[in-house]
Amino acid sequence: MSRTNSRRPSWDEYFLEIARVVSTRSTCLRRRYGAVIVNDRIIVSTGYNGAPRGEANCSDTGKCLRNELNIPRGERYELCVAVHAEQNAIINGDPVKMKGATIYIAGFYADGTIAPGEPCLLCRRMIRNALIDKIIYLGENGQPVEFDNAIQGKR
Repeated sequence: MSRTNSRRPSWDEYFLEIARVVSTRSTCLRRRYGAVIVNDRIIVSTGYNGAPRGEANCSDTGKCLRNELNIPRGERYELCVAVHAEQNAIINGDPVKMKGATIYIAGFYADGTIAPGEPCLLCRRMIRNALIDKIIYLGENGQPVEFDNAIQGKR
């Protein structure tokens, strides 16, 4: 993932930057996530975390129940009104075009610092089910990280 020209990003950096921009549409008060599904360097779909279409979202109501209850990351998702960025990208994508694709994920805390980009267990299952081959997320050091989404006994 090295650059050959310091002014030109690698493909992974390029698509992670697009995922970052997609994350700015998020309606979550805790974390903003963006996801981009890419096949053969062509964008198939994008998604960000937020309430389902037509429902009140945290940005508009100014209230996040998980935040108010100090619920840690990865717990009690049933209390959250949002659909994850990865899920929205999969829902909006063409299943034929997603087969063999790569999903890029970028996440940020409310203060703009990088949030963990590794997808949750449910999203990993959906990614596998959508036949997406590769997951690359923005690491906390700002570098691309490839996540092994192979089915393993520990999951």
